[in-house]
Order: sequence, then C-alpha cells, then structure tokens
Amino acid sequence: MFSIVVCSAVIFFWTLLIVSFINDRSRYRNCYFLFLALASTVFALTFLAGEHQKTVLVVMMITILVALLIVPIFLICNGIVMLKREGRSLANLLSLFFGIIIALGEIATLVAVLIPVFGGKDWIFETSLRRINRISIFFSVTVIYISMCFLVFMIYCVFLQIIPRKRDFDYVIIHGAGLLDGDRISKLLADRLDKAIEVYQKDPTPPIMIPSGGKGSDETISEAEAMARYLIDKGIPPEKIIKEDQSLTTFENLKFSKRIIEAREGSKYTVLVTSNYHVYRALRYCRKNKMKCTGVGSHVAFYYWPSALIREFIAVHSEKKHLITFLIGWVLCMIPLIIEFFAH
Repeated sequence: MFSIVVCSAVIFFWTLLIVSFINDRSRYRNCYFLFLALASTVFALTFLAGEHQKTVLVVMMITILVALLIVPIFLICNGIVMLKREGRSLANLLSLFFGIIIALGEIATLVAVLIPVFGGKDWIFETSLRRINRISIFFSVTVIYISMCFLVFMIYCVFLQIIPRKRDFDYVIIHGAGLLDGDRISKLLADRLDKAIEVYQKDPTPPIMIPSGGKGSDETISEAEAMARYLIDKGIPPEKIIKEDQSLTTFENLKFSKRIIEAREGSKYTVLVTSNYHVYRALRYCRKNKMKCTGVGSHVAFYYWPSALIREFIAVHSEKKHLITFLIGWVLCMIPLIIEFFAH
C-alpha cells in the first residue's frame, strides 16, 4: 500500500511539473514542482531499493554531509577567484558572502545541537546558554531556508538548459551586453552570439536574427550594431539581421524586439539567446511582455556562474510578489521558535 502512495506521489508531482512547464516555463512554481518531483523520485527509488535500502540511505547521508562541508568552502574560494579576475564590486562579492553565511549557518546548527548537551545547573549559565541556543537556531533556520530556496532555484535554471527544445524558429532575439572600449564585443557577448549562430545553423529554415541592445553612455556604437557586424563576419547574411538598437535594459530588449516581430507577417515562433544563468529571468520578462519564447543559454566561465546565479536569485526575489512569498515562508519556518520563545 505504501509503495502505491509513493509511486502516486511521483506521478502526481511530475504531472504537475509537465503541465505547468508546457503552459509557461517562466512560472516560479515550476522551480518547486521540479524539486518535489525529483525529491519524490529519489525517495521512491530509496524505498524500492529493498535489501539495499540501508546502503542507499548511508550513501545519501554521506553525500549530504560532504556537500555541507564542500559548498561553503567552494563558494568562498570562488568568491576570491571572482575578486581576482573580475575586480572588486558588490556583484563579484556575492559568492564569497554567500559562502561565509552558509559556513556560519552550519556552525550555528552545530551549536544549537550541542548546547542542550552542555546545559548546567547554574541559573545564569543556563539562561545564557538558552539565549545563545535561540540565536543559533534562528540563524541556522534562516540560512537553511535561504539555502533551500536557492537550491530549488538553481536546479530549475539548470533544468531549463538541458530540457529538449524545438529547433525550427522564426526569430532569434540576442540579448546585448556592454561593449569593450565603446565598440568591441566582450567574451560574454561573443558567447551569446556564437550560441545564436549555432541555433541559426541548426534551424532547417534559417530564422531572422535580432541583435538587441542600444548605445550606452560609454559606447561609440550601439550594442546591436556591434553584434550585427559580428554576425556578418561569421557568415550570417545581412538580410537575415534586423537590429533593435533602442533598448537599455533586458525588459526593453524584449519589448522593442516584440514590436519588430509583430510588425512583420508570417509565423512568429521565437527563441531568446542570453547567458545560461540569465535565461530564467529573461523568460519572466517575456511573460510580462506577453511573448511566448523559448530560452537558450550560452556558456559562461564556470568561475563566473555561481555569483551570476546568486545575482539572478536576488533579482527574482526582489520582485514584490516573490519577496512577500519568500518572507511568509521564512516566518512559517520560524513558528516553532516563536512559540518556544513566548512559552518561556
């Protein structure tokens, strides 16, 4: 009977994910549907392991413990690399900061577990330990909650990159990025353009390419112009390129590109190309612009990816609706601690 319930849960969560994903892959609920689908699948496989169940559980526990130790160390080291290669800025400090916070959260968890063991009979000592314990639990639960939310977000962003997608497009929107020395394509932007060219070459009916990006205050030409030149140099016919050179933000990239697409006749199946860490948020902007798009992500240097994804996570959760949901979830996690506090 229990096996039927477990298998039913797996089918239920995967069905939820598939239906929601097909309807709109930019919905934030998809992140949690995917996580629940994967978690239920792992649980089902563990349950169905039979005589090997204990071995599977031990391996899982060891894997989790090793990950808990490695993740903060990795993020801190990654943050140091970011500072060395990309320079000092708040954005480049994100993985370092996140790594330190997770490390402190793990220490707080350890303290919260050990303090009850070392309780004393002295009232002052006991009161001090209780206060430290509450602070440790508060910080530990907060860090665990944020880490789990980020994990759910990260898994879905990776999922978006590996899910099979249609290859026959009518338009390819390429998101711009700042130019070097006012007119040169950066490595980040070149990777986006190369991915767009790959999409173009694999398409059975070559689509219209829309390089999108206006002229910044420190640029001598628009990003769209620099991108169009790059595409032509790589063999894309000029008649297959329509420049969108008015936008200054990601949202405007899509808004103004949509105007170009809607002004033309024919089918309008569209794909947007941006850096892999940025695909999910770009798809959200598509929904706000009432555009139906598929997202394709270009490669970025591995050391750059963690900080960039953390930045995307913060950007998504800074939206009012998701910020409120995020805070409600945090408060719900804190309810046991709040009850315990008032009980004493």
